[in-house]
Amino acid sequence: MRQVAILGATGSIGASALDVIARHPERLRASVLAAGRQVDALLTLCQAHRPAHAVIADESLYARLRDGLRDAGLATQAHAGIQALDALAASDACNTVVAAIVGAAGLSSTLAAAHAGKHLLLANKESLVLAGELLMTAAREGGATIIPIDSEHNAIFQCLSAVHGRADGQCLSSCADASALSRITLTASGGPFRGRSRGELAQVTPAQAVAHPKWSMGPKISVDSATLMNKGLEVIEAHHLFSVPGESIRVLVHPQSLVHSIVDFIDGSSLAQLGLPDMRTALAVGLGWPQRIESGVGSLDLLTQGGRLDFEAPDQDAFPCLALAFRALQAGGTAPAVLNAANEEAVSAFLQGRIGFLSIPETVAATLDAVPMQPADSLDTLLAADSQARAQARNLIDNAAKMDSRAMTRRHLHA
Repeated sequence: MRQVAILGATGSIGASALDVIARHPERLRASVLAAGRQVDALLTLCQAHRPAHAVIADESLYARLRDGLRDAGLATQAHAGIQALDALAASDACNTVVAAIVGAAGLSSTLAAAHAGKHLLLANKESLVLAGELLMTAAREGGATIIPIDSEHNAIFQCLSAVHGRADGQCLSSCADASALSRITLTASGGPFRGRSRGELAQVTPAQAVAHPKWSMGPKISVDSATLMNKGLEVIEAHHLFSVPGESIRVLVHPQSLVHSIVDFIDGSSLAQLGLPDMRTALAVGLGWPQRIESGVGSLDLLTQGGRLDFEAPDQDAFPCLALAFRALQAGGTAPAVLNAANEEAVSAFLQGRIGFLSIPETVAATLDAVPMQPADSLDTLLAADSQARAQARNLIDNAAKMDSRAMTRRHLHA
C-alpha cells in the first residue's frame, strides 16, 4: 500500500492526484494532505479522503483546522507550519510524496522528502530551478526515486525508461544515459497568445492570461505558460533531471498538446510520448510506477483530435522569457534562482493588476542584470540570492507601477 502525502492538496495537481488515488483504494491511500491557507477546502478534502494527517502552512489557521476536523468527527491529526510540513514529508506517515506546492515555498518539504528517500512525484518545478544540484544530490544520497509530473518531463522519463528499462527504484537521473542522447525536445502549447506580436501583448489582462486553451492549471502556472517562462523553467528542470546540457535541449510550439516530448538518440532514433492533455496520466505513471495503472484519462485517437500534429519555433521576440531562462541556465550558479524569484514577484504583481504583461520579462531581465551570480554551493547561498532578487524585483515593480499610473493619468487627461 502506498501511503501518499499530497503537498498542495487544494490545487489543480492535488485534485488530479486525489482523483487517481480514489480509483485504487486497494493500493493507494492519501495519508497526508497539506495546503497553504485554504483551510476550508482542506477540511472538505479531509472529509472525503480521511487522511491520518492534515497540515496548514499558515500557523494562524491551526485552530480552524483542528476544530474543523474535530467537529467533523474525523480522527485526522491537525498540524501547522512549514516545519511540521517538512517533518511529515520525511516521516513514516508516508512513503510517497506528491510535491505540488507552487513556487519556492515548496523547496524545503521537497528536499526533506528527497533526503528521506521517498518515492517523490515532483510537480514543484521551482525546487529544481532554485536548487537543482542540491535536490538531485539529496535524492541520490537518500536513495529517493524522483518521477517528474510535468507532462513534458514525465514524457521524457517514459521514453528513457522504455530504452533503459530502469524501474528499480533508483533516482531518476540514473536512467538517463547522457552518452546515448542526442537531443531532448520539450513541446509547448504556445499558451493563449500564440501568434500575437509583442505590440499586441501590451494590453493583455490577467483574466486573459490565465485562460489556458489546453490545460487546467493554477493562475501562476497559467501566466508562466502565457509568457513561455513555464517552458524556460522546464528547460532548466530537464538539465538537472536528465543530466543534459542546455544546448541539447530544444523547445517547439505544438498547439495540439498531444506530443508531450521527444527524445532523440545518437543512432538516429527518436521516441515521443503522446497523450491527451490531462495531468492524471503523469500522476498515474508516478503513483503506479513501475506498473501502469488506470488514470481516468481516455486513450488518444488522432483522427478524432483532428488528424494532424503541428510544430513551430517559439517567437522569442514576443515571448522573451524563454531566452531569459536559457541565459540563466548558461550562467549557472545562483542565476536560475534569481530568474525564478524575479519571475514569481513579477507574475504576482501582474495578477494583482499592478504591472502590465510585458513588464514581466522586463522585470526578470533587469533583475538578472542587477543581481550578481554566485556559486550555488549551499542552500543558504541560494536562499540569499532568492531574497536579494525578490527585493530587486519589487523595487523595479514599484517603479514600473508608478510609471504605468502616470501614463494612465495622462491618457485620461487627453481623452
